[in-house]
Amino acid sequence: MAPLMLALYQPDIPQNAGTMLRTCACLGVAAAIIGPAGFPTSDRDFRRAGMDYLEHVTIDRHPSFAAFQAWRAPCGEAGVTRGRLILLSTRAEVSYLDCAYREGDILLVGRESAGAPEEVHAAADLSLRIPMRQGVRSLNVAIAAAMAMGEALRQLKML
Repeated sequence: MAPLMLALYQPDIPQNAGTMLRTCACLGVAAAIIGPAGFPTSDRDFRRAGMDYLEHVTIDRHPSFAAFQAWRAPCGEAGVTRGRLILLSTRAEVSYLDCAYREGDILLVGRESAGAPEEVHAAADLSLRIPMRQGVRSLNVAIAAAMAMGEALRQLKML
């Protein structure tokens, strides 16, 4: 079982999604795609960015955020959820460096074009940001995901 999961909320740029899934494969992180995606996952650009690494990552696919949340919901007699939902957002107050990551955490990135809607923000157990210089808007989502996965895996001694 992978120590972490990266969830992509309605990705709309195939090259970024492919890059994030390739990173997951290289780092041993599971992935989830929360639909609808802005492209078919058979898209040529998606496959090119992911290269042959896509066969080395476990990808759970969910047709909607509601379906993803149902998948995460408490299950079994113990009522254990699948993991904390940690949203990476430019709106968050807490730095990704100040988080004590846990095995089983699910790091969630929003849509490249619009981020994550209010329902996703409300559902997150924690929201984190990557500190940046004044006057810049955001990092590429694949870069932000890689930074957060790297820090989480470093803390968990998985790298």
